[in-house]
This record gives sequence, C-alpha cells and structure tokens, in this order.
Amino acid sequence: MSNEERLKGWIRQDPVRMRALQLVQTLNLPQGFIAAGFVRNLVWDKLHGIELNRPLADIDVIYFNPNDISETADQAYELELRELAPELPWSVKNQARMHIRNGDAPYLSSLDAMGYWPEQETAVAVSIDPLIDSTDNFSTININCHAVFGIEKLFNLTLSPNRNRSLALFEKRLKEKGWLDRYAKLTVQR
Repeated sequence: MSNEERLKGWIRQDPVRMRALQLVQTLNLPQGFIAAGFVRNLVWDKLHGIELNRPLADIDVIYFNPNDISETADQAYELELRELAPELPWSVKNQARMHIRNGDAPYLSSLDAMGYWPEQETAVAVSIDPLIDSTDNFSTININCHAVFGIEKLFNLTLSPNRNRSLALFEKRLKEKGWLDRYAKLTVQR
C-alpha cells in the first residue's frame, strides 16, 4: 500500500477530519483544501503511535480566489464553517492574498502558494470530491492528496526547510511549534 493510500485510510478512520472535509467541500471554494497540520500532524501522530483523541489545534482551510482577496471574504467563510461546526478551530485563508504578507510575487494557485510555506512537510493538503448524495459513507468518498514536495518526506519523519523561505524562519517555527519535543523520531534536514 502506498503512503498516499495509508494517509487516505487514516483520514477515513477519523470522523472529525472526515466531517471537516465534508463541510469545507460544501463551500465550493476554488482550489479549496484543508492543509498543513491537519494532514502533517495526523501522519506524525500515527507514525509515533499517538492516539487520535488529541484535539486539532486548528483546521487550515485554504483556497485561491484572485477576484476577491479581502480578509472579509475569509472571515465570511470562517463564520459559515463555525456555524456548521462551532466546536472545530477553523482558519480560512485565500492564498491569492498571502503573497502580500510574505513579500513574494503573486501566487498562481493554492499549490503554488504552498510551495512557499516554511517547511516542505507542511505543504500538503487534502480535499474530497463533491458528494453524489447524502448517503455517501466514508468508504465511498474520494479523498485527494496534494503534496507540493511529495508525500514521502512526511512519512520518512523528516522536517526540511523550504528554499523559498529563510532558514531563520524555519528555525523560529521549529522552536515555536515544539515538533522535536512532541515527535521524538523526527529528524531535521537543513
């Protein structure tokens, strides 16, 4: 079984993650994915034998709409998701706007934007195909994986800086996030 299939299986076994994916899919966001720790932490938790009862720190929803880069659009989507599932920690960001914050040239897509995230292993996202009807169960839902730098490093338990970002930013996040304390098997590849 490929690592991508393992990941899809783990997501299908997690009712909270499946519900989050289903709710995001109903918004019909252009290039809409759930990314970053939603995927990365699941893989690392599984590979470290950590039970899934740990609550999600946040659910990073990303999309790409160059026609409306206002923060109010993100806030409206967040509000809609909070109304549907107030117990989940939603964060919605239009990647068409993020180049401004990061001082980059405009991004071309959600995947292009992910190619500028500080760690290569964080640049992974998932989405699901539109549901045919409300009777779809988890086993019939098609999960799509989007990994800018590939999925293997994530499964190899490495943490690698993105050359599109400064090493100082990578080191800062490494310290702030506490990944090396939380995940003893991780190795940093500078």
